[in-house]
Amino acid sequence: MSDRVDVDRIAETVLSTTGVASLHAGAFGEVGTYLPGRRVAGIRQGDDGTHVHVVLTWDAEVLKVGDAVREAVESLTKGPVHVVVEDIEDPNATDPAEETSEP
Repeated sequence: MSDRVDVDRIAETVLSTTGVASLHAGAFGEVGTYLPGRRVAGIRQGDDGTHVHVVLTWDAEVLKVGDAVREAVESLTKGPVHVVVEDIEDPNATDPAEETSEP
């Protein structure tokens, strides 16, 4: 594997892991990778490894999902993988796109 890592592939792999609702940019938006013309939130690579910050589904088993994410990302990059669960999605939250205004 080359030193260059496909961050989009990492993001796609993480998002396809059962129990992961989304990537998370961190409390102050500090977790991300800048690519030409855009930013991939929730994944940061550094000398100490790859950091992946996620939001889990309500019913996810935190340790199992964290391990699954770590194993999946380890196959795509060198060095340690640090998984941080930033939040759990609210099962009662409504999607703003689905809300309608009543007259």
